[in-house]
Amino acid sequence: PTAVGTSKTTWMEDIMGEATAVKRIEEPVRPTQNISLIDQIEDTFSALARRAYDIFEHNGRILGQDLENWLKAERELLHIVPVNVGESEDSLEVRAEVPGFSEKEIEVAVEPRRLTISGKREMKKEEKKGTTLYAESSASQLLRIVDLPTEIETEKVKATLKHGVLNITLPKVAKAQALRIHPSAA
Repeated sequence: PTAVGTSKTTWMEDIMGEATAVKRIEEPVRPTQNISLIDQIEDTFSALARRAYDIFEHNGRILGQDLENWLKAERELLHIVPVNVGESEDSLEVRAEVPGFSEKEIEVAVEPRRLTISGKREMKKEEKKGTTLYAESSASQLLRIVDLPTEIETEKVKATLKHGVLNITLPKVAKAQALRIHPSAA
């Protein structure tokens, strides 16, 4: 039986599975980074909840607009990631549009049947006008989870980022070959 207060590791293993791999683009796979992806998802959810509550407060605490407040918070904080998934005989090809994000700001996580693209960037702009300091900052996050139609080999995934387009090649797991055995006379 599972206790009510399960540990983060047990919860993560239940969600992510054993064959999960998380890596930054062009870095070797390091399964210990799984925790950072879960933490990032939790942080994103917390930021959305805080922003939705701020919108609720700003609108005069009018009840019954929870969904509208949440969706507005999502539009403000999350960057939409359009994806195209193509399939060939031996691999899946994913093309994701992530304009304005660098390879250091994007993280790609792969599981045998799931692809997660996440990232965060912060921009700050400061100007001095006389004695007044003008400062502006914004943050943009992205999170896209794609369920894959077939199992992939997580160790062989390749990702490249060029001109705001993330291309990911996901080799399929090799299918077992049918083998006929002819009995010999004894």
